[in-house]
Amino acid sequence: MSPASGPGNAGSPASAPSHNFLLRVVSAAIMAPIALAVAWLGGWPFAVFWGIAAIAVLWEWTTLVVGSRYPLMLSSSAGAIAIAALVGWRHRPIAAVLLIGLGALAATIFAPRERRSWVVAGVGYAGCLLLAPVILRSDHIYGLTAILLLFAVVWSTDIFAYFGGRAIGGPRLAPAISPKKTWSGAITGAAAAIVVSVALTGYTGTGDKGTIAVVALLLSIMAQLGDLLESWIKRQFGAKDASHLIPGHGGVMDRLDGFWAAALVGCVIGILRGGFDNAARGLLVW
Repeated sequence: MSPASGPGNAGSPASAPSHNFLLRVVSAAIMAPIALAVAWLGGWPFAVFWGIAAIAVLWEWTTLVVGSRYPLMLSSSAGAIAIAALVGWRHRPIAAVLLIGLGALAATIFAPRERRSWVVAGVGYAGCLLLAPVILRSDHIYGLTAILLLFAVVWSTDIFAYFGGRAIGGPRLAPAISPKKTWSGAITGAAAAIVVSVALTGYTGTGDKGTIAVVALLLSIMAQLGDLLESWIKRQFGAKDASHLIPGHGGVMDRLDGFWAAALVGCVIGILRGGFDNAARGLLVW
C-alpha cells in the first residue's frame, strides 16, 4: 500500500521504465485511502476488507505453490477464511482461529502430498492476515489507533527504506534473498517508523513516547523480516511477483508482507498483555 517496494531497495537500473514507478504511486494513492477509510469505519466493513485481502493472498499463495489445478483445496480453505471473518467481526476470536485451523485441515485433503506443508502454511499466513488486524480493531477504545500505528510503521518503513536505500546505498541486507535491499535503507526505514509512530501516538494522546518508540522499532524490524520472508518464498518457486493483481506492485501478498508480520507480532503482544478483548490496549498502553 505504498509506492516503495520494500525495505532498502537500492537503485533500479537506469533502463527501468519510469511508468512503473508512476503505477506504484497511483495504486498506492488509491489503496491507502480505502484502507484508512475501512479502518475508521471498523465493524463489518473492516472485517470484509481484510477477509477479501486474506482470500486474495491465499489464492496467490496456493497458485504459487501448487498451481490452479486444485479448486476444491482453494474453495474449502477460502470458505473457512470467509466464515472466520464473519465470526471475528462478531467478537469470537477463538472460534475464528479454530475455523482457520479447519480450513487448513480441509485444504490438506485436496492438496498434493508433497506440497501439503506449504498449503497449510499458506492458510495460516492468510488467516493471520485476517485475524490480527480484526482482533486489534475490535478494541473499541484503542483499536483505531493500533491499526493506524501499524499503517504508520509499515508505510514509513517502506517509503523511507526505498528512498534511503537509493540515496545512500552501501552493503546489501540479504543479497541471497533480495539483492536490492540495503542496510542503509533498513535503518532509514526503521528510524522513520519510530519518528512517525511517536508523532502519531503523541497526537492521539496514546502511550508513552519511549515505549511507543521501542514498539515501533520492533514492528518495523518485523515488517522488514516479513518482506524478506515473502521474497524467500517466491524464490523457492521461481516467481518475481505473487501475482499481477495490483498495477506496478505485483500481488496483494507482495504489498502486505510487511503489514502481515507487523500486525501478527503486534496482535500477539496485545493479546498477551490485554487479552483478546483489549489487544490494542495491550499493544499501546504500558
